[in-house]
Amino acid sequence: MASTVWKGYITFGLISVPVRLFAAARETHISFNQIHEVCGTRIKQQLYCPHCERVVERSELAKGYPVDKDTYVLVSDEELKGLQAESSEAMEILQFVKLDDIDPIYFETSYYSVAEEPGRRAYALLMQGMERLQVAAIAKLTMHQREQVVLIRPYHKGLVLHTLYYASEVREVSEFGKDEDLNLQPQEVQLAEQFMKQLTGHFQPEQFKDEYESRVEKLVESKGAGQLAAPAQTQHRRLAPVINLMDALKKSIEARQMEEPKVQGEKKPPKKVAVEESRAERKSAPQRKRKAG
Repeated sequence: MASTVWKGYITFGLISVPVRLFAAARETHISFNQIHEVCGTRIKQQLYCPHCERVVERSELAKGYPVDKDTYVLVSDEELKGLQAESSEAMEILQFVKLDDIDPIYFETSYYSVAEEPGRRAYALLMQGMERLQVAAIAKLTMHQREQVVLIRPYHKGLVLHTLYYASEVREVSEFGKDEDLNLQPQEVQLAEQFMKQLTGHFQPEQFKDEYESRVEKLVESKGAGQLAAPAQTQHRRLAPVINLMDALKKSIEARQMEEPKVQGEKKPPKKVAVEESRAERKSAPQRKRKAG
């Protein structure tokens, strides 16, 4: 069963909704242990004090905040616990906002909230009201010794919660977003949009998977079965900066059209690029006028 990561209340005016939070998503990846290659034994990492020149036990550890080189202020768990805000037990809704008002760059971690039995009606009332108004709630929550701003929103007949980064935590990079006049040609933009439309579709998360992890799993399985032959190396495309955007876009569109599903056992003939078609139309226009005359 999933483990509870937080237990408390969502408060809305004088209404208190007892809830539990569960992690909604966790990163999964293949991990390796450090092994002593000589004997095949797993390495142990020890805590070592260079001043006392000995290994120390975890029971001897304390929290220290650096104030100078090799100088720390020691703080106990009891002292930190006494500083916890009310949001450690209850998250009060501070305001409601339109979901589109929150830039995705602020989203950090997602949690499912599950109502305790006494709060199910109030939970449903809050969820349905937010669905009708198409809003999300902003609240504060203390968890893992940190007070965080959170967003609560309806999701699949329940309320899901997202911790948000503070504005000061969103980094600025001086090289990012420079407004330079690159003199893009209208034809380049038109071709780029045409190629984008070919790749446009509904997001289906189940169709994506970690191909690298799958290859690592096969390697581990084959070596575990005694097959020591190295797997075939992945072939990487040789990439370089594009010099002629128009030519690259045309080739990208034609390649994409050739990948489309076959119709009646044959591939669809590649469609002429829109820009080339418009040029052909302009050339044939005088001929049509002469014939009409």
